[in-house]
Order: sequence, then structure tokens, then C-alpha cells
Amino acid sequence: MTEVRVPTLGESVTEATVATWFKKPGDAVAVDEMLCELETDKVTVEVPSPVAGTLAEIVAGEGETVGVDALLANITEGAAGSEAPPKAEAKQPTKSEAAESAPAGGGASVDVMVPTLGESVSEATVATWFKKVGDAVAQDEMLCELETDKVSVEVPAPAAGTLTEIVAEEGSTVEANGKLAVIASGAGAAAAPASETAPAPAAQKAESGGGKDIENAPSAKKAMAESGLTPDQVQGTGRDGRVMKEDVARAIEAGKTAAPATTTAPAPRAPSAPDDESREERVRMTRLKQTMARRLKEAQNTAAILTTFNEVDMTEVMGIRNAYKADFEKKHGVRMGFMSFFTKACCHALKEIPEVNAEIDGTDVIYKNYVHMGVAAGTPTGLVVPVVKNADAMSFADIEKEINRLGKKARDGKLTMGDMTGGTFTISNGGVYGSLMTAPILNPPQSGILGMAKIQDRAMVIGGEIVVRPMMYISLSYDHRIIDGKGAVTFLVRVKEMLEDPRRLLMDL
Repeated sequence: MTEVRVPTLGESVTEATVATWFKKPGDAVAVDEMLCELETDKVTVEVPSPVAGTLAEIVAGEGETVGVDALLANITEGAAGSEAPPKAEAKQPTKSEAAESAPAGGGASVDVMVPTLGESVSEATVATWFKKVGDAVAQDEMLCELETDKVSVEVPAPAAGTLTEIVAEEGSTVEANGKLAVIASGAGAAAAPASETAPAPAAQKAESGGGKDIENAPSAKKAMAESGLTPDQVQGTGRDGRVMKEDVARAIEAGKTAAPATTTAPAPRAPSAPDDESREERVRMTRLKQTMARRLKEAQNTAAILTTFNEVDMTEVMGIRNAYKADFEKKHGVRMGFMSFFTKACCHALKEIPEVNAEIDGTDVIYKNYVHMGVAAGTPTGLVVPVVKNADAMSFADIEKEINRLGKKARDGKLTMGDMTGGTFTISNGGVYGSLMTAPILNPPQSGILGMAKIQDRAMVIGGEIVVRPMMYISLSYDHRIIDGKGAVTFLVRVKEMLEDPRRLLMDL
């Protein structure tokens, strides 16, 4: 018998709570397979199996508080699984266990598990299944799409075979490392019974009640936005008639461009106007939007947010860009934009005013002697903030290349957790949407965010004369708990000075 004990939890952490058991008594376990998850006040710790064998007993159940080195469970090593408690042996076999006990000619069963979701992300929502029970799948073919509060994750098939069971249906919430489905691997895998297959699209449409409350797959919404199609122009085959990515592809291939039936000539006005409810549409917020709403509100409730404004004469920056953009693109393979100038200017200003590049942790202030620059970007599924790591050590070309790479991943929905964590300061460019002045909300735990607006010609008095100059309003929203007014204004003035005379960037002035 091998004991499973609570591992070292970290400096000053003496106890944890058993959050989730991934196995139950009687289950077979492999070496290093995750048995359970512990939660402390700082981190989540996964406990692996020290040996291969059978989980004989769980000593600390879910919700219990345990100390360091406390006994969690006992494992019977090797093939001695018969020592497991009798009640575990008497349980009814699940569909996946039945598949495993099938004759060898039917192929081995392979579990499809939730992949690693990233730092601090413990659960996800099953957004879309691209396959249904009974479908043949190839290795690495996309089976389903998961939504977390930060990114969308596609789950590939770990083996070729037949999808015999879907454990987590669309809309259900799954834990990290939870089971999603079962595949009968090999060419001889038997198809699932007809009763387990998904209902026909027509039936799904009928059950959906017109699809009023159905949220289409995120990948399908992105594909429709790119192709200019509307949901009315695509026949959905997902659960409850939801539109999936392959439905959009079929609509594009078939050249389906007919306008929805609502474009016909309107009927004569009824004597009485319809009630408001019949003209409303209720759509469930995605996990990303829910998290954005919660984090933005938390930032307002926690930080003492103030905003200061200034304006920048963009003449010099635009002159440099127009003079060298062709040579720049030819040599570096990327277009010269304005973001590299703003990023470099902010990096220089952050070195002079370090509290803008700091964060509050309890009663401590953590000063960052590096700059991981967050660059806010709009996507079809919502606002994301990918991070340019070590931007203060990058050249103009390196910054433009990295922003271009992260922007493409954002548009394709391929950003990872690593792409969006660790930022120390953020730039938000509302000018691309036509905003003349903006006051963005902080991206916690950061203490500052720069807002860019549109460039607009305005009459300015320079040297006693009225001249027309391309001007941009800029802003700094900051946490007044750590940054005082003098520091905030000085930071924004330094950014303005370096943009109006870019030679300062070269001479580090």
C-alpha cells in the first residue's frame, strides 16, 4: 500500500482545501496521473499519483482542510486492484467502461480530456461539438471547442477511431483535466448505437423554438464576420440549431447570399403596435464577456481611478513614418505603424516614473524593472489584451513584428494564456474606431493605461501664427492609491515630448 500525501505548498502556506478528486476508489491510476486538486489562498496544486495501481481509499474528501504532509489517499500498487473496497466493484459500469470491456476487435477506448487551460484557469464551458456520437474521427482532428473566461481552446482527437460517447454536452461546465468524450480507437471501432446519435438538424430546429436564445459557436461567428454572412443566411446543424463553423463553410461554398425573408416588403401597419417583448432578443453572454464585465467592475470598485489628458502634435511621427515606411517594410517585412512609437515613448516614460509601472499587492508596492506592454485589441468575440514581453528591450521593428503576430492570433482566436498574462502597463487605441477622446478603465492589477484617440487636423497657434496640425488627444487613467497627480501628469508630458520630437527616443532623453 502506498500513501498519497499533501505536497509542500510553498513558503508560509501551511494548509489547503481539497477542491476536486479526479479519481474514485476502485479506479486504476498510472504513475504521475493527476489524482486530486488542492486549493490554497495563493495557488492551486495538483497532486499526481506516486505509483501505478488502484486507488484503494480516499482519506480526505472534497471540501476538507488538510495540512502539509497530511494523508490524502492510499493506493494499491501493481495489478492488485482486487483490494479496492467492495462497493467500488459493485458499481454499475459507465458507457466508457463498457467500451473498454468490449472485444479486442472493437479497438481500445481512449478518453478525451480537457487540456491544460492556463494559469489560474480551472474550468471552461463546452461551446461547440464538431462531431457527434458515431462519427469517425482522425487523429488531431478537432472534436470540440471550449470557452474559458480568457480564450477559446480547440480540443483535438488524441487517436483515430469512432466517437462512442460524449460525456460533456454543449453548454456544460468542465473542470481542468475533466473527461469530455470517449473514442474507440482503431479501424475496427464499432459505431455507437443509433439511439445515442444526435437528433437530425430539422428536429433540432423544431426543438429550438426558432433559435431565439441560441448562442452560435464562437468560431462560426468569426467566420460569418469575415465572410459577410448573417446567421439568417446559414443553416445551423448544431444542437438546438446553433450555427457551427462547418455550416458557414458550406454556406460560402454554395454561394448562399440570398437575403433573409424579413427583407420582403413590409406589411401594412397594424392598428396596435407589437409589445416590446416580441421585439427583443435574449442572448447569453460568453464567458469572455462575463469575465470582462466582472473585472472592469472590480477595477472600479477597488482602484481609485483618475484620468488626465494631454494632446500630441503628430507632425514629426507622421513625417518619419511617411519618409521611411517603404524602406522599413522592405527590410523588416512588416509595416511601420504608430504603436511602436507609442510603445517606445511609454517605455522611456515608465523608467522615469516607475510607480506607473508598479502594482499594489496587499500593503506592498511591487515595482517592475521591466516592461511587458499590453496592447488592447478588438476581436469578433470581444476585447483582448495580448502582451508584448520585454518591450523596453525591443527595437521598433521587433515591436511591430510582435504586435503584428499577436494581432493575427487574436483575430484567428488562437491566443494562448501565455500571450495575455504578465502585462505591467497597457495601451488602448480607441482612435481606430474614430474616438476623439477616451478614458479607458485600468486592467488590474496594473496601475496605469494609456488611451490613444484619432488623429484630427486642428488649428493650432505655433510661434504666434495659426497653423493646421495633425493632433491627437492622449490620456492616462491611473490608480491614485499609488500614483499621485504630479507623477501622472509628468508621465503624460514625457510621452508627449518624445512623440513630438522622436529624436529624444534615440538619445534616451
